[in-house]
Amino acid sequence: MGKKDITYTPMMQQYLDIKKDYADAIVFFRLGDFYEMFFDDAIIASKTLEIALTGRDAG
Repeated sequence: MGKKDITYTPMMQQYLDIKKDYADAIVFFRLGDFYEMFFDDAIIASKTLEIALTGRDAG
């Protein structure tokens, strides 16, 4: 399956659109009472802030 075949949730598509415009920034996405980061942003933030990196399928 190529990248063009991937369907994202509206929330994830919004994140990707924001990230496209701010590629050099870490994007914090508020979901309810929490903030989440995705992909490389999550890895960088977990190391820099010394917080646990968790994961789940974002499709």
